[in-house]
Amino acid sequence: MTAASSSGAPPKITIEGLALDYVNPDSGARHRAVEGLDLVVATNEFLCVLGPSGCGKSTLLSAIAGFLRPARGRIVMAGENVEGPGADRGVVFQEYALLPWMNVLDNAALGLKLRGVARDERYAVARRYLAMANLHDVEHKYPHELSGGMKQRVAVARTLANSPEVMLMDEPFAAVDAQTRMTLQEELGRIAMQSKLTVIFITHSVEEAIFLGDRVAVMTPGPGRIRKIVEVPFTRDARTWSRLNADPAFTAMREALLNLVRLGHDAPAQARTV
Repeated sequence: MTAASSSGAPPKITIEGLALDYVNPDSGARHRAVEGLDLVVATNEFLCVLGPSGCGKSTLLSAIAGFLRPARGRIVMAGENVEGPGADRGVVFQEYALLPWMNVLDNAALGLKLRGVARDERYAVARRYLAMANLHDVEHKYPHELSGGMKQRVAVARTLANSPEVMLMDEPFAAVDAQTRMTLQEELGRIAMQSKLTVIFITHSVEEAIFLGDRVAVMTPGPGRIRKIVEVPFTRDARTWSRLNADPAFTAMREALLNLVRLGHDAPAQARTV
């Protein structure tokens, strides 16, 4: 049975019976990273995917992005099988991937330039999303002049400027310090609500998953599948770290998710919502 959203919103992505193989780039060895994974992501949902190292989280994201073909099963978006990368899906990785010879504005507008959008139009769009990411005053600076958190916000703005229907994020805040990470989490939550994006966010952090997600999908150890999907009871527009840290429900949910992540291979996988 597919692990479905209970939000009532129409599905944006449906994954059925997915099996994915990972090929070691050094040795060429192949192993099964994901097996029998079912999942439904609703339109405008912020879904966080959580699980132990090696469970196939990043491999799953690569397949949704179209970078990796399934060994079995299918990924469906807007009624069509995902067969490769597309402009309807934007990807933000842990690495910023900014071009060092371009300033912030040109980096943010790069995707639009590659699509042939006229200069004035692409700059107007890029400036809109830079402002949304609180970067309106640094558009003429270069990547080496920015902090790690600012670089990641430029990467987010660049992705948003391309107007994707789905944003795929692979631990994008893992390389920044704790305080910057909290700020980025709050800003991403605000941007996602303003943009009405569908977001799939990979993380190792239970706290981050609760803070950002409408639901949290917990994967089993590899080969990964969905063990359980947990609804986050806190409304997105009311989430701040000061509020959550003072809420006993946050502490209880954190402990429940930690216990799910720690479960070993012998625990039965479940594709259901709690």
